[in-house]
Amino acid sequence: MAAHAPTVSRRRWGSTVAGLLVLAVMLFPLYWMLNTALQPDSGLLEVDPVPSGLELSGFAKAFTDQGGNLLTSLLVSAGAVAICLAVAAPAAYGLARFGLRGSRTIVFGTLITQMVPGIVIANALYTSYVDLGLVNSYAGLMLADASLGIPFSIVLMRSFMVSIPGEVIEAAEIDGAGPVRVFLRVVLPMSRNALITSGLFAFLFAWSDFMFALTLNTTDDVKPITLGIYQYIGAHVGDWGSVMAAAVLSAVPAAILLVLAQKYIAAGITGGSVK
Repeated sequence: MAAHAPTVSRRRWGSTVAGLLVLAVMLFPLYWMLNTALQPDSGLLEVDPVPSGLELSGFAKAFTDQGGNLLTSLLVSAGAVAICLAVAAPAAYGLARFGLRGSRTIVFGTLITQMVPGIVIANALYTSYVDLGLVNSYAGLMLADASLGIPFSIVLMRSFMVSIPGEVIEAAEIDGAGPVRVFLRVVLPMSRNALITSGLFAFLFAWSDFMFALTLNTTDDVKPITLGIYQYIGAHVGDWGSVMAAAVLSAVPAAILLVLAQKYIAAGITGGSVK
């Protein structure tokens, strides 16, 4: 027994060290991006491993140049989240509760849509958008970005809603609540973790979208931060400090949301695994 304890302790230390090494490798690009942003006067190959001071002129220039694009991304991503949840939540509830024939096939087909290359969808959408007048519009980009998160959200919320006890829904129906009221007053509040998780991933999908932003916009009227940074690199290829500062600024909203919603993400992803 005494000999077994040191072995377990060494395994735990080994696992901890291995985990820290993997984390360091994964975070190193983020560190180098921030390090480069804090040295705006250095070339890409002249960046010191550790910044000697907090030089924020690159951030000031990046915010001046890309602030409008950041706001555009926030608006588009928020709209995409609203559309995604408005479509995915009722769809997930219908697949989970109404015993639709072929519901498993529908869910499988929903997962298959995630495998279609984005460029194929973007090219197909462009022709339709031209006919509908949605090119170079906020609404058009919101709809396109929402499509990135809808399949994932349907699958996630369905797995959670299946685990909601049927007795709870039946009790609400006995009290006189109709299907819509049951969905709005009972199912959605109980599915809060799944809703937040789905909304967060829909936001991240929309926030990081580049393909739709590039394909469905032919002017600068609607320019998300991803497209802004892409064009920024071409215009300021010698000013990597500002380019990296813009990249850091673009990562801040997503990082804040992940930190604030981490407990809901864990509960939302695992909530439907146990019925």
